[in-house]
Order: sequence, then structure tokens, then C-alpha cells
Amino acid sequence: MDMITEINKDLLQIKVFANREQMGKAAADDAQQYIQDILSRKDEINVVFAAAPSQCDLLASLVERDIPWERINAFHMDEYVGLDRNAPQSFGRFLDDHIFSLVPFKSVHYIARDEGSAEDLCEAYRRLLEGIHLDIVFMGIGENGHIAFNDPPYADFDDPLTVKILQLDEVSRIQQVHDGCFPSVQAVPTHAITLTIPTLMSADRLFNVVPTAYKAEAVRHLYHDAISPACPASICRKHGNATLYLDRDSARYIL
Repeated sequence: MDMITEINKDLLQIKVFANREQMGKAAADDAQQYIQDILSRKDEINVVFAAAPSQCDLLASLVERDIPWERINAFHMDEYVGLDRNAPQSFGRFLDDHIFSLVPFKSVHYIARDEGSAEDLCEAYRRLLEGIHLDIVFMGIGENGHIAFNDPPYADFDDPLTVKILQLDEVSRIQQVHDGCFPSVQAVPTHAITLTIPTLMSADRLFNVVPTAYKAEAVRHLYHDAISPACPASICRKHGNATLYLDRDSARYIL
């Protein structure tokens, strides 16, 4: 894919493309190459997927690739509390529709496919992740700079938890309306189960895919401001093996 530019901010590699389709294909190209490389050295790998419209271009391109999915264990980044698991807004349902049901993964692990309280589901996912090494995280950035549902200013870069329940920031809830997932802010659940920032940062490789003008302000803060919980995604600048993929619209304040 033709890049507009490639720049670095601290340890974060940033690639900017003319549009979101080119952005998604380029991220998929890089991901396919990385997956093939690590599977030349390992029998299987563990990959976390984000569920959001921002990920659609990446996921659509990934499912078309000749990737040995049967050697990949898929994990789910976050999920609403109190939403029916079959609701169209469910993140598990989104991932089913866009990738989990479309390629033959070795295994797929959902946060909330079983019955139980939010506390029980959170604890079950925590136990599942114990001792598991994450190879790749495919992620986005929220309009408020969150990663997963770790919202500012209370995102914890040193969170002792692997998975937790949290109350959603108002901007996070408004974003779900912007994304067309809910008709109003009042319809968006108030709480979610999420992987924490240290869990996400523990992965060997981060592919951070962030299109559209809605995300331009968050990208500006990530790039120009200090690394802090005020913009949780800024922590990606410390990872060492992370790439931020942008389109022209989301990159408007850093070009």
C-alpha cells in the first residue's frame, strides 16, 4: 500500500495512509508477515482482537489471507456488562460476524458466553489468561484515548489486575452512538469487562488501527502530549514493538 508518511514517536512506529481501506490492508499485510514469522518458531500463538467499526477494514483484509488460523487461539478484548450476548451491539457478536466465525481458529475464547454475574465472568476470564503469553493484540483507540475500555483519567498503567469491571466514561458511551451501535447514549451500557493496560502491553506485538476524523483529537493527544493516563493510548509509545496505522483523517493533527 502507498503510505503518505511514516514517522516515529518515542518507540511507536506510525504509518499514515490516504484512506482507511489502504490502512486496513497495510496493517493486514504487516500482521500476516509477523504471524508467519512467529509460527515458523512456535506451534501456536495467542491473539487478542478488538471489536469496533474502526477494525472492520483490518478484519476484512485478514480473513482473505492465507494464514494458518488453525494454529491461532483467539481472545476477546472487552465486553459490555448486562447486554444480551446475542445482541447486535455485543462485542462477541461483532467479532463472530467479522472474523471468529469466518476462519478456522484453533480456539476462540469469549469474555461473556456463559451465564453468570459480571464478577463471575470477569474472574473466569482472569483464570483463563493466567499463564497465557499474548503474542499479538489488534487494537484501536477510543475518542477519549482509551485502549480497550480503560478510560481516562483513571486508566492504570500499573494495574495489578488482568481483567476488571469498570464504569464507562461518558465519551466512551457517546462514541458508541457515533459508531452507529446504539441509538442514544441512554441505550449504551454503563459498565464493561475489559483487559487491563498491563495485560494489553504484555503482548509481543501491537497493531493499533485508528481511522476517521472522530479519532483525530485522540491521535493528537497520543502524539503531542506527555505519556499519561489522561490519554491511555499514549502508553503505546513505550511498548517497543507497536505500530499505529492511521488514515489521512485521523492523522490530520500530526502531519
